[in-house]
Amino acid sequence: MEKKRLIKVPHKIGRNDPCWCGSGVKYKNCHEDFDRRISMIRMQGHVVPTHDLIKNEQQIEKIRQSAKINIAVLDEVADKIRAGMSTEEIDKIVYDTTTKMGGIPAPLNYEGFPKSVCTSINEEVCHGIPSPNIILRDGDIINVDCSTILDGYFSDSSRMFCIGNVSEEKKKLVQTVKECVELGLEQVKPWGFLGDMSQAVYDHAVKNGYSVVRNIGGHGVGLEFHEEPWVGYIFKRGTQMLMVPGMMFTIEPMVNMGRAEVEVDEVNDWTVRTVDKSPSAQWEIQVLVTEDGHEVISY
Repeated sequence: MEKKRLIKVPHKIGRNDPCWCGSGVKYKNCHEDFDRRISMIRMQGHVVPTHDLIKNEQQIEKIRQSAKINIAVLDEVADKIRAGMSTEEIDKIVYDTTTKMGGIPAPLNYEGFPKSVCTSINEEVCHGIPSPNIILRDGDIINVDCSTILDGYFSDSSRMFCIGNVSEEKKKLVQTVKECVELGLEQVKPWGFLGDMSQAVYDHAVKNGYSVVRNIGGHGVGLEFHEEPWVGYIFKRGTQMLMVPGMMFTIEPMVNMGRAEVEVDEVNDWTVRTVDKSPSAQWEIQVLVTEDGHEVISY
């Protein structure tokens, strides 16, 4: 269960002191009303973000620069991916493009992950490990999940690719999950709740006959690879953490053609697969909550 997080404004900060966000603006002209509003919502029993989850303009711009690399890398993969290539070749494209542009692949050596990107094929839900022995074949669907570090700032997004002649059933799954992300994104608004986005994703997936993975989800991102909040896609409108300007997180539902249950590979301890071996699909975008809506940072 997600614990309630409290906004803590240091007692020493005065209305005429520089704001805690680092803007250099006086607190009374910056985040004083913001803090007061969050405090009222917290008192109503809702989960609210702490100050460390709020990015300032300087940080956001740095994250945007990281995202430019992340997007370019996925564009390069989209241009070159084909039947007959190995997932190791995808890994090389990601590593070479990222480093050439001055970035670092965030997955590489992260908690022991051995490669620069996750490549998850068909029944693999996420965290597939690239290998020279895994060859893309006609009819496969694959998720390529790319994450980039630039000057200490993180970006994260993934795309699905249909290889060759893909069945209509798989095509529908891939398209439906993309629609889930788009419908979820429409619900990302300041002073709404993550559950608003979650229910939009869940309802569309289930309406189309699919199941949503329950125990793997999105996350805050930007200053670290994985930050709070954890972002699930099985929750109801009006629940989960309050969304406020400056928050940044991923929308990345994992949707299965069959049952929702998944399992982790016992050998590599990374790759997640559907228990019933049904195909799974995932799209991921990185989103910033703005004063009047949202901004897609990486896709």
